[in-house]
Amino acid sequence: MSFHAQLQAQTADARMGLLSTPIIQGCLRGEVSLLSYLAFLREAYHHVSHTVPLLRACKAALPARHAWLEPALDEYIEEESGHDEWILDDIRTCGGDAEAVRHGRPGHATEVMVAYAYDTIARRNPLGFFGMVHVLEGTSVSLALMAADQIQKPLGLPDAAFSYLRSHGTLDIEHTAHFGLLMDQIDDPQDQADIVHAARAFYRLYGDVFRGLPMPERSARVAAGVAA
Repeated sequence: MSFHAQLQAQTADARMGLLSTPIIQGCLRGEVSLLSYLAFLREAYHHVSHTVPLLRACKAALPARHAWLEPALDEYIEEESGHDEWILDDIRTCGGDAEAVRHGRPGHATEVMVAYAYDTIARRNPLGFFGMVHVLEGTSVSLALMAADQIQKPLGLPDAAFSYLRSHGTLDIEHTAHFGLLMDQIDDPQDQADIVHAARAFYRLYGDVFRGLPMPERSARVAAGVAA
């Protein structure tokens, strides 16, 4: 079994833990609110704005034996640049205060997830950052396009309010194929174990980001066991 296939298999339960969060399940049923969507965009901005710095930190921390990964990281850096601004544009289109988000603080769960990413690169193994890539891009492919439709219809928002979700859903289909090929070139057992460990942690941490979002009223009542 290829390493990418092993990574998917060894993190399947953690992935289901993320996908089973009440707000994601509610969204897929069309139970959404503008407040929840704006809160999601706010947290997305605060972790996506770290994507390029994290990629650069990962590249700088690579040991010489992994110098072959540098071109791939450069490509990621080029492709991910400016995506945080897409999110701010979406916030503006929804009537939110994009500048308040830009200059504000993330929620606790987002702050912890970002901090864990920097710590993984600096203290454990820079290749562990690929665990975060696996989680965020894999989640985008499976959820982004579907979620955009489920949010847009009931809220009556314009297409311009979904540049981040729809662009990532499309782009990350290509990214995940490239990511799989990249992972299959990593053959050191310790590197593989560190990537799997990080991916499992990021599934939990990203799930905490969603668990911290305000839920639409009906979803909140159902999750609490209260009759709608």
